Amino acid sequence: MNLISKNIDKLIDNQLNNRAGWKWYVYFIISLSLMSWGTVSLYNLLFSGVGEWGLNSGNAWGMAITNFVFWIGIGHAGTLISAILFLFRQKWRNALSRSAEAMTLAAIVCAGIFPIIHTGRPWFSIYWLIPYPGSNSVWPNFKSPLEWDFFAISSYLIISLLFWYLGLIPDLGHYYGRVKSRFKNFLYKYLSLGWQGFSFQWKAYRKTYILLAGLATPLVISVHSIVSYDFAVSILPGWHSTIFPPYFVAGAILSGCAMVVVILSLLRQLYGLESIINEKHYEKLAKVMIAMSQIITYAYIIEFFAPYYYVVPFETDNTIEISLYVERLFGKYSLLFSVMLIANVILPQLFWFRKIRNSIPVILIISVLINIGMWLERYIIVVSSQANTYLNKWQDYIPTWNEIGLFAGSIGLFFTLFLIFTRLFPVVSVFELKEEYENRK
Repeated sequence: MNLISKNIDKLIDNQLNNRAGWKWYVYFIISLSLMSWGTVSLYNLLFSGVGEWGLNSGNAWGMAITNFVFWIGIGHAGTLISAILFLFRQKWRNALSRSAEAMTLAAIVCAGIFPIIHTGRPWFSIYWLIPYPGSNSVWPNFKSPLEWDFFAISSYLIISLLFWYLGLIPDLGHYYGRVKSRFKNFLYKYLSLGWQGFSFQWKAYRKTYILLAGLATPLVISVHSIVSYDFAVSILPGWHSTIFPPYFVAGAILSGCAMVVVILSLLRQLYGLESIINEKHYEKLAKVMIAMSQIITYAYIIEFFAPYYYVVPFETDNTIEISLYVERLFGKYSLLFSVMLIANVILPQLFWFRKIRNSIPVILIISVLINIGMWLERYIIVVSSQANTYLNKWQDYIPTWNEIGLFAGSIGLFFTLFLIFTRLFPVVSVFELKEEYENRK
């Protein structure tokens, strides 16, 4: 901690004042390239419609809703690390909270795109989700899961933005006048709201911060639970299950923590923050991923056990043409399903070994594979169940390059937004790290 105390200001000064290195430009160009691909795919969608996608009468969601659920899940780790760990007074969160919160905001932006564009003509439909006092007195259908998603995402975005911004204020006040860039000084001056570190300001700050943390904590449970209701309230095979809310929440935290590992590794490489973000933080995240993987494993078992226990033939009977779970295990989705199980169930168990938890490269590789597995999980849930309804037979869904381009574009947008954040604001909570050191002296 002595090294952190001496170098924290120097490291963040270098991050804010020095020009971006060549590595930053390489990552930024790659991100912009992916986002450009997504922009072209979005142009094709808006001017040609969802016929550009591989959808059919059974699979009406495809990759769009898969990507939506995936990105919402990624955003959960920011609230978990910032709000819940703050309430439990876990000091190891201090080095991670700022970047995790920024990751949450970028992920919510990426997630919010897909429910809008999956209609094909959003300018004719999206405003129906917003309750406003129009002259026609037409109000949204609050019984619709789409309406639940609208309020869940908008609430999560507002609270996450406020929580991230409030945590920035002391650092913005501290670095105002200390950065060389006129634009950053202008930005910090107005965003810091006149912060000078007076005792009454700290008192108001701490009271507001803990209130927002308490308000944000239920969102970790509620937001992805509401997203899971899109599936659970339906009567499609494989979706109509009460295990979905805790199942989705655990999966969201698992994928979110895995993405935090990725962005922490990015920050260490770009700005030399090894003395601030060290093996201890990776080990803590690995332990969280072990716990979430155990919950997901239990959910997988229950997901298979319940239909057999209640004898739901459309889901279990291999003599029926559209048996769902037989198709997942041995049919056309068996390869994807096997990769999903390896990534989400088997690989996280390696974190039980201390040598694995203390190896940052190994944790990074496993985290990337976990995110691949979590995307496959959402893909299998969405696609295989929609191909297995009670009314239609199996209909193959094959994603088009347009759909793949939109997903690649969302990845590019995510990292573009995060890389821009690293050039504008302190990537760690400086005042919290200093407080942590002072309390340990």
